[in-house]
Amino acid sequence: AARAAPRGRALALRVEAKESRIGKQPVVLPKGVEYKLTGQKLSIKGPLGTLEREFPALIEVREGDGGLEFKKREESRAARELHGLCRTLGQNMVTGVSQGWEKNLKLVGVGYRAEANAKQVTLALGYSHPVVMDIPQGVKVEVAKGSTDIKVSGADKEVVGNFAANIRKKRPPEPYKGKGVRYVDEYVRMKEGKAGKK
Repeated sequence: AARAAPRGRALALRVEAKESRIGKQPVVLPKGVEYKLTGQKLSIKGPLGTLEREFPALIEVREGDGGLEFKKREESRAARELHGLCRTLGQNMVTGVSQGWEKNLKLVGVGYRAEANAKQVTLALGYSHPVVMDIPQGVKVEVAKGSTDIKVSGADKEVVGNFAANIRKKRPPEPYKGKGVRYVDEYVRMKEGKAGKK
C-alpha cells in the first residue's frame, strides 16, 4: 500500500517550463533577402529596404538549417519571456523588407479629407486649421485624390503602426455620430444621444 507523506512535511514539486512554441521556430529568409549578424545586432536587407535591431544578451541569434534561429542562453524567467518576442521581432523584420506592412485609415465626417506628398500629410478634420504631420523616414502615405481613405505603409512594423496611431489621435472617433479618424477594420461603439432617450 502507498504510504502517505508525513504531516507537516512539504512536498517538493519540480515544474519545467515548456519551450516557446513561437521561439523555437526558425525565421525563414525568402529569396532576395539577406542578413548580417554582428554580435547581438541583426541587419536584414530586402527589396523594400534595410532594418537593424540589437537583441538582448539573453537571446542568441544564429544561422540554422531552416533559417535564423533564436535560442535562450540560459533557463531563466527573463530569457523565457524574451524568447518568443525576439523571434517575432526577427520575423517582422524579414516580412517588412520583403512584403512590407500597412495600416489603412478612414476619415468620417462632412468636409473631412486628406492630402499627402512625399514628406507631409495634411488633414482637414473640422478644426479651424488643417493638421499637418511630417511623415517619418521609411514610411509612405497614399491618399487617392478627393478620398477619405489613407494608406500608411513601410518596412518597419512599429514605425508604421505608431504613425497610423498618431494620425488617429488627431481626431479619434466620437461615440455619438462616429465622426473622426478610424482604422478601416475598426468597430466604433455608438452611444445614443440625449435627444434619443425617453
